[in-house]
Amino acid sequence: MQRPDSQLYSKLRSIAHPFLPHLLGVLMLELLSTPLTLLAPIPLQIAVDSVVHLKPVPSAFRWILGNPVGKPQSLLLGVCMLSLGIVLVGQVRSLLSSILSTYTGQNLLLGFRAKLFRHAQNLSLSYHTDKSSTDAMYRIQSDASSIEPIFTETLIPAITAVFTLFCMLYVLLRLDFKIGCIALTVSPILFLLSRMSRPLLRAQSRKIKQQESVSLAVIHEVLGLLRVVKAFGQEEREQERFTQQAKSCVAARVRLNVLETSLGLGINMVTAVGVASVLYFGINDVIAKTLTLGQFLLVLSYVSDLYAPLKTLSRKMVAVQTHLTSLERAFAFLNEPQDVPEHPQALPLERAKGRIAFEGVSFRYNKERNILKEIGFEVEGGTRVGIVGVTGSGKTTLSNLLLRLYDPHEGTIRLDEVDIREYRLKDLRNQFAVVFQESLLFSASIRENIAYGCPNATQAEIEIAAKAANVHDFIQNLPNGYETRVGERGMAVSGGERQRIALARAFLKDAPILVLDEPTSSVDNATETAIMEAMERLMKGRTTFIIAHRLNTIEHCDVVLKIDEGRLIGTAAPQLLSTY
Repeated sequence: MQRPDSQLYSKLRSIAHPFLPHLLGVLMLELLSTPLTLLAPIPLQIAVDSVVHLKPVPSAFRWILGNPVGKPQSLLLGVCMLSLGIVLVGQVRSLLSSILSTYTGQNLLLGFRAKLFRHAQNLSLSYHTDKSSTDAMYRIQSDASSIEPIFTETLIPAITAVFTLFCMLYVLLRLDFKIGCIALTVSPILFLLSRMSRPLLRAQSRKIKQQESVSLAVIHEVLGLLRVVKAFGQEEREQERFTQQAKSCVAARVRLNVLETSLGLGINMVTAVGVASVLYFGINDVIAKTLTLGQFLLVLSYVSDLYAPLKTLSRKMVAVQTHLTSLERAFAFLNEPQDVPEHPQALPLERAKGRIAFEGVSFRYNKERNILKEIGFEVEGGTRVGIVGVTGSGKTTLSNLLLRLYDPHEGTIRLDEVDIREYRLKDLRNQFAVVFQESLLFSASIRENIAYGCPNATQAEIEIAAKAANVHDFIQNLPNGYETRVGERGMAVSGGERQRIALARAFLKDAPILVLDEPTSSVDNATETAIMEAMERLMKGRTTFIIAHRLNTIEHCDVVLKIDEGRLIGTAAPQLLSTY
């Protein structure tokens, strides 16, 4: 059985696989920094030993610098040029690495967020009803962002640090075995410190993510219900609720910072002891003339460079805990099962005839009670079906089941004699045009909202749909016409205009089945008349389900279903409504 971290790394590999060449390119550029780091102090050693003390130039560099004995100024100029060359190559490497790393990291993040967003849309309404939609938003926007640094800022630098560590250690032991061993004695302590702090950091990171998600939920809820907050004068109460939650986040962040700072203090103190030990024994070797000053400066530089990857490894082990915590949450979200799965051999559906049958359908949102209980009826294509009942009786739930926003817990719903669970989800939902009780519009132009179900529709087709919905004249009188933006949730236009724009959207889709969920419940008489005229045109030739409280809305229906406490208690023609 895999350990949890192993499972995470396995999933990370699958996410990163399309970008493997890019990541390898970043890794190669980062590994190139190691020889450049090894070369960086060489000019200083040559300057001290060969320019100042007139010793021969090391043989490995004579092909570059020559061996100008007695010409220190010429040699010094060559040493300076060598130093500048090493810096220039290093800067070019750094630039290329930064560009490739940013490109790769951003595309990794985009792909991962897109995958999470797709999964969020595929989850049924049950999931989003049971859990705050803000939690999904936080995981997509915040938790997913850890995919980039875990590769480009954590794993690749950690691999580079290991490579640099072994290279530095090899060179250092070749230069002075005793000092190399002294410098190396601190590494087990550094790894022990990192390993001890890892579970503490992971646990604290989880707490922070949970607290931040809850804080975001408070903001989202209050701003979504701002009219209610203002109407009841509860701004201060909500401010206090947000502040208290934010304080919990601050406290969690401070505790994490204390842990990280304490670990950093321990790492710095351990490496300081190592440098002091090297300084003590190195100076004694210089005094004893077993080591030249230039060699000692080179060794001291390499010791500092040796501790740099050790510090990097220790810190990356800390940083990776925060990123893994975020990715745990993101992958947990991806593991959420779809309550409305698509059949493996799902059937295509071009245009339905519209015959619908409910056979013993029961549904519940939770285990406590059924919302719908053994609903059974059948209607032919083109039938107008009115659905009446008191609030909470299950009318809207019935229409949601038709669209497979949920699946029934018992029974079967058939469209054209086929269980709707056997159709492709996209094809099934393309058979429906829906106008909700609360007309939901996107923060876009009126044109884009009408064409939402048919994004390739022409302007002429959009205008025909708007005319059919009795909203064209209203749109023409707006300053920007069809390009007028309706604001968040369509709040820049009135409720009646939102409803008619929604009707125009349904006209343009031209689906064989129509669902109207109390389309005139919150409009005045004049607007209701315009909507009813548009609805009459829209219903022609379509199987239509009208959920209504007002009896005049369903007076032209062929049959009426009476729902009471989740049960179908009768069907009748509209003229017999008075018997209900």
